[in-house]
Amino acid sequence: MNLPDYFLADLPPSAELSPVMISAACDTLKRNREKYLLPRSTGEIVNILCAVAADWLRPENQFRRLALELGPAETKFSRPVLERGLDDFFRRFTPEQFHALLQAELGHPERLDRFVDGTVARGPAFLVHVAAGNLPDPALMSLTLGLLTRSAQFMKCASGAALLPRLFAHSLYAADPKLGTCLELAVWGGGNADLETALFAAADCVTVTGADKTLAAVQSRLPARVRFLGYGQRVSFGLVTREALREESVAEVVSRAADDVVAWDQNGCLSPHVFYVEERGAVESDQFAARLAAELMQRERTAPRGDILLSAAADIASRRALYETLAPHRGDVKLWASPDSTAWTVVFEHEVRFQFSCLNRFIYVKPVPDLAAVLRGVDGVCGKVSTVGIAAPPERMQELARQFAHWGATRICPLGRMQNPPLTWRHDGRPALGDLVTWTGCEA
Repeated sequence: MNLPDYFLADLPPSAELSPVMISAACDTLKRNREKYLLPRSTGEIVNILCAVAADWLRPENQFRRLALELGPAETKFSRPVLERGLDDFFRRFTPEQFHALLQAELGHPERLDRFVDGTVARGPAFLVHVAAGNLPDPALMSLTLGLLTRSAQFMKCASGAALLPRLFAHSLYAADPKLGTCLELAVWGGGNADLETALFAAADCVTVTGADKTLAAVQSRLPARVRFLGYGQRVSFGLVTREALREESVAEVVSRAADDVVAWDQNGCLSPHVFYVEERGAVESDQFAARLAAELMQRERTAPRGDILLSAAADIASRRALYETLAPHRGDVKLWASPDSTAWTVVFEHEVRFQFSCLNRFIYVKPVPDLAAVLRGVDGVCGKVSTVGIAAPPERMQELARQFAHWGATRICPLGRMQNPPLTWRHDGRPALGDLVTWTGCEA
């Protein structure tokens, strides 16, 4: 498939970029914002975003087709995994979800348009994003929030991870060319101080998603007046309660657990490293692990894991070898693994301490007597946990959510939805939209 003409209109490769070009691009973006974006109402922007998302969900859409044709080679996700991830993302773009987001974070859906009860919110004039390369969703969401705040935006994409953000930006351009002229995306290797100094000098706010050391490095180089929003490394885990381990319902629970492992090949802060499984259910915890392994084997046929680096494969092989050595000598350790590949791995062990997974569909299952044991096990990652996925009946779900919230988790959701948060999700427990805005009060 041929790329649309305007897909070729981005800034040139990093080898040809200069600080002067970056500064000129920033100035153009700011002017375009004043002319084409700032006069828009929030409702207009929401309508455009919803229309673009609806187009992405259509099989014939040119941007979707390009993403699914070219995306697996760049992202290393298989086509089925990529397709499911993009569909889950764009299904969030509904008028109802945008209304809920604006209402929850700003108190009124028109707070960015006018004074409501004596206050109005405004976004940064120029917003810079430094995007991570592991998943596309955070980059796409950053651009979406910036449009809602009517900010000119420049995104520095991670090397080898620019295709999907660019396709999204160009789909916005196709829907509304004037709005599209308020966005720019580019790629260059980290540490290009000259280019980044020019970019950061023009910014009013900088968002960074990635490793903690990346956040610290960027923040240390920002002018004092520039607002900084960083989203660093986080981990997630799941809990399956004994009430969910009934013979008539366990197949659905196992399927939902597999959904969370397979989504984006477990390569995100919302992906589970461990499933804690309460003992004394009708289905024993080791049987849950065995059924999860069988489900992951089936998923490998329908939604195979993508390619991974040799170093990542070696890490999985080394970790497997450890448990292969332990399992014959210890009744409390079991291992299930894909034959002749590193495609999926399930480790069952009684050690309750939270264990960091190798990711790439490598999951731990740990039996526990109760919630208190879980909290002891995850004590070492307290303050670094993003999401807890839970399989529990409604009468326990609320109480478990209350206790995990008190402990410090920033998101609790049903199992099967860990990598599919709603549009209203507060990233790292902070208001995604509210963090961007500045408030003005008018006293009568």
